[in-house]
Amino acid sequence: MPTDVIMPQMGESIVEGTITKWLKKPGDKVQRDEPLFEISTDKVDAEIPSPASGVLQDIKVAEGATVGVNTVVGSIAADGEAAATPKAPAPAPAAPAKKEAAPAPVVQEAAPAAHVSDEDEHARSSPLVRKIAREHNVNLAQVSGSGLGGRITKQDILDFLDKSQSPAATVIAAAKPAPAAPASKPAAPAAIPGDLVPMTQMRKIIAQRMVESRRTSAHVHCMFQADITSIVKLRNKTKNSFEQRHGARLTFMPFFVRAAIIALQQFPIVNASLEGESIRYHRNINVGIAVALDWGLIVPVLKNAGELNFLGLQRGIADLGERARSKKLKPEDVEGSTFTITNPGQFGAVFGLPIINQPNSAIMGVGGITKAPLVVTDEDGNDSIAVRSVVNLTLGYDHRLIDGAIADQFMVVVKKSLEDWSEEVG
Repeated sequence: MPTDVIMPQMGESIVEGTITKWLKKPGDKVQRDEPLFEISTDKVDAEIPSPASGVLQDIKVAEGATVGVNTVVGSIAADGEAAATPKAPAPAPAAPAKKEAAPAPVVQEAAPAAHVSDEDEHARSSPLVRKIAREHNVNLAQVSGSGLGGRITKQDILDFLDKSQSPAATVIAAAKPAPAAPASKPAAPAAIPGDLVPMTQMRKIIAQRMVESRRTSAHVHCMFQADITSIVKLRNKTKNSFEQRHGARLTFMPFFVRAAIIALQQFPIVNASLEGESIRYHRNINVGIAVALDWGLIVPVLKNAGELNFLGLQRGIADLGERARSKKLKPEDVEGSTFTITNPGQFGAVFGLPIINQPNSAIMGVGGITKAPLVVTDEDGNDSIAVRSVVNLTLGYDHRLIDGAIADQFMVVVKKSLEDWSEEVG
């Protein structure tokens, strides 16, 4: 018996997923737990492993299609089993291409609604599509379906009505006096030449959440510059031995995360969130760390970060980043953040003005580490100019919950923790 390949449920709140890419084609051999296809949900992008070894017999759901969890999307024939002829997937619904206008339906005055057999209707359309057809006196046999197996979708019937509306209206209104011609409207601007590419599922989610965040929170930003020369020297001195002992690279991110944790412990309002007209003070510090991917951006969460030492922070950050880039994150890995850190400086930005990651109340942006001349004061109070390693830190905060004085005091603690760093790095 062939083994069904199903759309997995990637978390209790996940009800559907979009197949973004099949990694195998019908007829290919697959091994159990070998990556078979990639999906995108409203939480994560993930590679889905094969449930069995054998030959991919057919693909039932094409790339770009969104289906509910537990939907059968393909099947695998066992080794030695006579597999049926491999079937290619039905094409996924796509944006309508330019094509000739469909012929207008024949409309007669006082004609009864067009009759379509119940069997044909149920085989090729949904109740909503059939209702629209009856209301507009349309024979569904005239409508081309773009859904799976030629099924007529809501968009198909609406496109058909749009194309046939003007000619049909002319037939119906032929016996009536023609109304005065409306004033001519200015021509629509010509489309700018270029390629039109559909947004990916991840891109759609990012766009939606960023707009929602700007609409939800009263965004305010403050920026501080920190002299992290001692941290740069410490990292340069210990990064090789650190990697040899722990098998992980020593990066700058755990320094910034640790400084933020110290400040969050002193100012719990920055770790809180707004719920209606109440404030939720979170017991744990869960730090979301933005990871830039080739195909978008995701924010995995380092849970209970306040309980981790420096080595635990470095390992946790490295693990989340690696699993994000290899599409191994689970839905729970991107849920429950109470504060977020993003690092535009890795690409050369001096600083950024990040958008708050809802439902957090604040986000800290880390700029690029550069060398700059600074005035330094020695123990005797004498000033001099020296070349120092500096970083610009930006705090974006929700002014509904956090006042400017609190935000500034929070950043003073972050700055002091970095400039006076004394913690062992392991």
